[in-house]
Amino acid sequence: QEHLVESGGGLVQAGGSLRLSCVSSAGINTYDFVGWARHIQGKQQRQLVAHITTHGAVNYADFARGRFTISKDTANSAVYLQMNDLTSNDTAMYYCMVRNSWGQGIQVTVSS
Repeated sequence: QEHLVESGGGLVQAGGSLRLSCVSSAGINTYDFVGWARHIQGKQQRQLVAHITTHGAVNYADFARGRFTISKDTANSAVYLQMNDLTSNDTAMYYCMVRNSWGQGIQVTVSS
């Protein structure tokens, strides 16, 4: 069974940056789907933040485009999410996705 371990979350001031990491116990290949989603407290559904398709296309949600960067590191079985210019609206639990697996989630809190 695959395990995804997320790290890099925490508390940051508005305008700051965080880099989330997610390491897969089963490895990550060039053509694997990877992505990040988030759940904002009080909202019903998770939002897709960014993902890389099996064809290598990179896609961002409108709120993430220009501020967030997703990347895949197959040598280290990792996927990253660099988040810049954070606002309080980015406060959420962030989840990584590799193939059909989900991580446990990691909290990001942005203070205004």
